[in-house]
Amino acid sequence: MMSVPPLLHTFRRYRTLQTGRITALPIVILMPHSACNCKCVMCDIWKGNHNLKQLTEKDVEGLLDSLRRFGTQQVLMSGGEALLNPNFFRLCAILKKEEIRITLLSTGLALSRHIDSILEYINDIIVSLDGDEALHDQIRNIPGAFQKMKQGIRLLHSKRPDFRVTGRTVIHRLNFRHWPAIIDAAQELGLQQISFLPADVTSEAFNRSNAWDEPRQHEILPAEKELPEVLAMLHTVIQRYKPLFENNFIAESPAKLSKIGEYYTASYGQNPFPYKRCNAPWVSTVVEADGTVRPCFFLPPLGNIHEQSLDKILNSPAAVDFRKNLDMSANSTCIRCVCYLNLPPRAKLNT
Repeated sequence: MMSVPPLLHTFRRYRTLQTGRITALPIVILMPHSACNCKCVMCDIWKGNHNLKQLTEKDVEGLLDSLRRFGTQQVLMSGGEALLNPNFFRLCAILKKEEIRITLLSTGLALSRHIDSILEYINDIIVSLDGDEALHDQIRNIPGAFQKMKQGIRLLHSKRPDFRVTGRTVIHRLNFRHWPAIIDAAQELGLQQISFLPADVTSEAFNRSNAWDEPRQHEILPAEKELPEVLAMLHTVIQRYKPLFENNFIAESPAKLSKIGEYYTASYGQNPFPYKRCNAPWVSTVVEADGTVRPCFFLPPLGNIHEQSLDKILNSPAAVDFRKNLDMSANSTCIRCVCYLNLPPRAKLNT
């Protein structure tokens, strides 16, 4: 059981931000399985399916001392597709015994096969949604992907109507014109919320051994001549769906959503990239399927859990020095980051 008292945990979160030394780590992202069951056009994870890596029960058990020490409250199971790990729910059982909240990030394709186990071990799910049915299947390169996700969500809600399933959409060249249809599809699926972010086309994340060249980037990045359309569609969404902003069905505020437009215009030098308040390297870490530990999805590795414990990796002199000297306003990866986390010390995680 995670036994760090709430006030002490809050104090430790303040100290972590001040000193660069991790004494509290509210969130840990695990990648239980390196492969994926989709072939998304904006992601290369599936191209490495032949080189399978996965976390084991021994790996997760080996993390427990560090998680207890850091008072970790939530683990996000990412990937690849975490459900492809045949021992996935055994990993969850280890964490649930420690009273850690588990969020599953999923393609939604395999939900129907694991309903009872999901309800037993998972607290909430975030599914990827790319469009209405036809466009979603096209971008995922999987016929019937939308219907499989829909069936899984309906089965979950038939057994537990209040089980929280939310959606996340990457807005890019292939789907920005369908933005209203995506919001309508999220409602059709019975999601409790939908969030949006721009596409990452420049980093080496998502199994890109080398960053994409410009022709590949422009398959996903809206063309410069399309930017007025992107901004017009943003305006349409903000005006048409005012009630969904007010009731938080759309997770972002209109101002934050507008940063997607700013991000894409910045990609062509029309303005600076949007300012981001992010403290991900101080409040979370990523453990990949091969044991690699990163401050976040995009920043360079700090070590590997097969060689050192997580707490030793995160508090090595090099890691502490990295956090102390990380200037997100100057770091090229951070400037162009599309996915960022800002968790103030007093902020509570979803319960």
